[in-house]
Formats: sequence, structure tokens, C-alpha cells
Amino acid sequence: MKKLRKIKLTSLKGVGPKKFQLLQNINLENVYDLLTYYPRAYEDMSTLNCINDSIGEKGLFHLEIISEPTLKNIRRNLNILEVEVTDGYTSANLVFFNQNFYKNYFKKGSKVYIYGSVSKKGIFIQINSPRILSKQEIGKFEPIYNLTNGITNNEIKRLLNLSFSLYKDEILDYIPEKIKTKFQLLDLKSALKSIHFPKTINDIQKAKNRLAFDELFRLQYSLETSSYREKESSSPSIKYREFYDELKEFDKGLSFELTNAQKRVFNEILKDLNNTNGMNRLVQGDVGSGKTVVASLCLYLSFLNGYQSALMAPTEILAKQHYKTISSFFNNIDINIKLLTGDNTPKEKEVIYDELKSGEINIIIGTHALIQDKVQFKNLALTIIDEQHRFGVSQRKTLYEKGNHPHNLSMTATPIPRTLALIIYGDMDISIIDELPPGRQKIDTFVVDDSYMDRIDEFIIKQIKEGRQIFVVCPLIEENEMPLKSLEEIYGHYSSDKFLNKHINAKYIHGKMKNEEKNSIMTDFLNNKIQILVSTTVIEVGINVPNANTMVIYDAGRFGLSQLHQLRGRVGRGSEKSYCILFNNNKSELSYRRMKIMKQSSDGFYIAEKDLDLRGEGELMGTRQHGIPDLKIVNLKSDIKIIELVKSNYSDIIEDIKENSDLYKEFLTYFN
Repeated sequence: MKKLRKIKLTSLKGVGPKKFQLLQNINLENVYDLLTYYPRAYEDMSTLNCINDSIGEKGLFHLEIISEPTLKNIRRNLNILEVEVTDGYTSANLVFFNQNFYKNYFKKGSKVYIYGSVSKKGIFIQINSPRILSKQEIGKFEPIYNLTNGITNNEIKRLLNLSFSLYKDEILDYIPEKIKTKFQLLDLKSALKSIHFPKTINDIQKAKNRLAFDELFRLQYSLETSSYREKESSSPSIKYREFYDELKEFDKGLSFELTNAQKRVFNEILKDLNNTNGMNRLVQGDVGSGKTVVASLCLYLSFLNGYQSALMAPTEILAKQHYKTISSFFNNIDINIKLLTGDNTPKEKEVIYDELKSGEINIIIGTHALIQDKVQFKNLALTIIDEQHRFGVSQRKTLYEKGNHPHNLSMTATPIPRTLALIIYGDMDISIIDELPPGRQKIDTFVVDDSYMDRIDEFIIKQIKEGRQIFVVCPLIEENEMPLKSLEEIYGHYSSDKFLNKHINAKYIHGKMKNEEKNSIMTDFLNNKIQILVSTTVIEVGINVPNANTMVIYDAGRFGLSQLHQLRGRVGRGSEKSYCILFNNNKSELSYRRMKIMKQSSDGFYIAEKDLDLRGEGELMGTRQHGIPDLKIVNLKSDIKIIELVKSNYSDIIEDIKENSDLYKEFLTYFN
């Protein structure tokens, strides 16, 4: 398979520089990419359907022509051909647009096989622009691929046929025969052939099983090899029974009562901390669910046991926010908490380094600055990593190695469906804070198109006059992606005289800015020196501006549901009524369904499940950020048995592969 990655698609007949560029638009560069570019769906040409049972669906029909075709010229460049047909039970009209060449094809009394979508308007049933099939096409399954302008479905099939005929001998398997026999898996060559050119529905299912097995096995391998925690290590025992009174007093000192979900998750953590096996737990919690106070309880318990702890956040703004919030919880407790970021002066850093090494600092909160060589601890027993997926494995490992097998707690505000979390965080225990604290502001969500622009502008101006602030977000626009509103275009609108004349200050930030510039703008926004912040998704995670009560998102259809939910969670953090306005000009059925979900629900886990249904597994969590492969073919709902099979048998299978040096070599080239 390694060789196939080196064979550019330009080696195939008919792929010149221009065609190759189009193929690159759908991430196809070499033969390996092409062979693993799986169909998104299949058209079933094997099963005959009845018209009346197929309203709103596509299908194969064997129909009798019961009228002569009629041709109507509607206007210049538009004619419609209609012919009445029956399947023996129900009549319908076949409708063709600008396909008048079919006029002499249909003869009354003759029969025809067609494949198309049936619709009903009132009492009239029609099948628009169906495919006319030859007898040779009947009984087949037609693969349907995601395409780009200039690339057709038939072209993908032609290139696949050519690739199989030229390079089939380069498709080498890495799984031993006894494993394939034991788990009833196809060989890799047959699986790839069947997924693209199936003869039966059974062919498709067997191919999917084998290729899903490969994806999950590859993923498990990535998790195992990227894990930095030693499996046989002894961690400090952080006891809690001896400090029951202190924890109770801390709880009493809070200005709010913990939710039942927070109490449940903290109790799960306590059992881990008390154990020398070492905690490795992920806490999932929706925006505003109160993960920080649970983390603070853990930090306090570590201090009570005489240990140091560290909390690492992905941005300076978020680190400062955590420092401010956590410090406020310890106002009446003699505990030394410090903040370490790129903003500290060299002199401040040296003092912090000395106090960490001597043990004077009990809790350190910071950014990547915590993993610098100069940072040394006296007795680090607990690390907390906020938004773990924003850090690389080597960065997390560096912090972990600064202690003697410390316990690790990771937090994320991105709700992940449990099955997906079990895969992505396969080596971690998972806790979920699935309850929001009472008093959390409900966010009213509205979906509008550009015709509402002036009304929304007036609404924004009204909110700012009342002392509020506004987030405005647009998608990151890649080259050649149109039509989408750009950051500059949107910023130009909000910095125009329409807003300037009302003394409204707008600024923009994006991911390519220097950190100092971004931090300066965010600080001004926090201090209400800026009323409108126009941004890409760099504000997605963690930023807390209680005075901002309105989130405006342009081209909302470009975002996943989970991402929209995260962005919406940036408001509703203060005492004022909050709003989320989604600009969406996309009228597709999929876009309508997604916007409807956003309007109806504020439950992050429900939205994540729906996102999984609508977008698929590979893109939901942005798995590239985790350093693990995307899931192209695994279905987390229907492939649970394969997931369990791989997880429970991984060690035995990898040992069997290693026994055969040739297989192991192929395995390594296949997965790297």
C-alpha cells in the first residue's frame, strides 16, 4: 500500500494537470487516496419498486408507456417532455427538461426500466429526469461519490477501474489469515473492489465490515502508540476522607450550590485520586455546566494532601480567566496560586520558577509556558488540562513528566457522543456533567437570511445603547470557496458610518494574528472599549465576557451543529437576556434541518448526537487535532460490535501480526 501512495493520479490515462487540480479539490492525489475514497451512497438497481410505495424516494421501476410523449416549449432554452406510464397499479408522468431527444424513444405499449425519484403534488405523481436503464444495468448497485465541479461520478468510476487493473497486485494485506478467518473478514483487495463495484447488498456489507475494522484498528494503534502514560506506574495517593471537613467548608464558602451532576463527577474523581494506579479521566461538560469549580475542588484536595498541582489552558485569555475564577474560590484560604503565561516579565518568571522548585507555589495555572524546560516542581501530583484536544501528545507528555506519575484530569466543553468519546479517548475514563446550574440564562435563537440585515443592525444598535456587547462570527474561508461573506466584508459593515456615527467601536480578530495583538483586542473587548468583536472561530472555546449578550453568526450553514452550539455558548453568561442570530441563505433540506435543531435545543449532547447523524464521524470532532485518523466508513451507531471487537482483541491481533515480519512490515507501511 505504501507504493500506492507514491503513484500520482497523473499516471492514469486522462488525468492531466487541470484534471489533477480538480481531483486535489476532493483530496485525491494518489492511487491510495482514490482506492480509499469510498462511495457516500449506492443506487440500488437490483430491486423493483412500486410507484405508490416510493413517494419521496428513489428507486428502480419497470413501467409501461400508456401515452404518446408530449413536448411543450415553455420559453427560450426550456422545453418539457412528458409521458404517462404505469407499473400496473399506479400511473405517473415521466418529466424531462430539455431532453426532447427522448420524444421518439417512448412508444405507447412498450416497457422501460427507469431509476428516479417519485414526487406527488396534489393528486399528480411524477418522476423528474429519471435515468433510462439498459438491461445490462439491471441488478447492479451504482456507487455515488462526493464530487466537485468538473469531476463526474463516471469519471471516478473510470479511474478506479483503471487503478484496479494496473495496480491490484500492490494491494497487500497485513492481517494474518487466521485472524481473517476467525472474525470473518474479507481480504483487503476484495473489500476495496466490493466497496466500489458491489454485485449484491451482501458485498457492500462485507466490504464495510472489513474496512471499518481497518479504520478502528488503525485508530486503536494510534491511541496505543501515542499514549504517554506508563501502564504500570505508581501515582501519589491523594486522600479525601481525612479532609472531609475542609472540603465541606470550601463547599459552604461558594456563592452557589453544586448541582447533582457536579457532585457525582467529583465523587468519581475522588475514587481515582485515592488510588495509586493513577487517574486519567476526561470530564465533559456543556458550556456553563461548572467544570471549573470541580477542577478547583481537585486542586484544593491536592493542596490539602501537601502536593502541587498544575492547570494548563490553550490560550492566555483562558488561562487568565481560570486564574481569576479559581483565585476567587480561595479568597479566605491561605494557598499560593500563581499564573504563568507569555505575558509574565522575565523577572516574574524567574521568581515563579524558584517558588515552583521549592514547593512554595501550591497551584500554578498557565499556558504552554508550563512545559518550558525551566519549569520544575517539587512534588507535582495532579495535572489538569483544559480542552485537551488543543494540545499535542508531546505537550501533554512534557507536563506529565514534570511530576512523579501525577494524576491527570482533562476537561472539554465540547459535548461528544459517548461512542465517539470511547474511541477518541479510548485510554481514559469519562465523566459527564450533564446538568446546568440553576439561573443560567436561556439564549433565544433566530434563523434569518440577508433580507433581515437592516432589522438585525437596528437590534444590535439597540443592545449596545443599553450597554451590551456583540460577538460577530464568520467562517474561515478557504481559497475558491464562494459565495461566502469574508471577515473583511463583515468588519467593513460594522465599522461603517452607520455604526461609527453612534459611537460604536468594532474590531476584528482571526487566527493568523500574533498572540499579543489578539490578547490586546480581547482585553479591550472584556473592558467594553470595543462593542462589536468580529471574528473567525478563534473565540469558539473558553472566552467569558458576561456583558456580551448577542452572538451573530454569518453563513451558519458552513458550521457543524456542535460548533454552532459552542459559539452560541459565548453569550448567556451574564444576568441579561441573550440572543443568537444565525444568518443562513442556504435553502437546502439539510441546512433547514440543522437550523431547526439549533432553534429547538440548547442541550449540547443532544446537538452532538444530531451532528453525528448529519455530518458523520470523521469531521465531528476534527479528529486531525487529536493526531488520529479520520473515520471515513465507520458508523458509530451500526458498528458498535466491530468497535467492541477491535478494542477487546487488539492486543492479541497485534501480537499475531508481529509474529510475521513481512506482515508487520506491511502493517507499518499501511498505517504510516
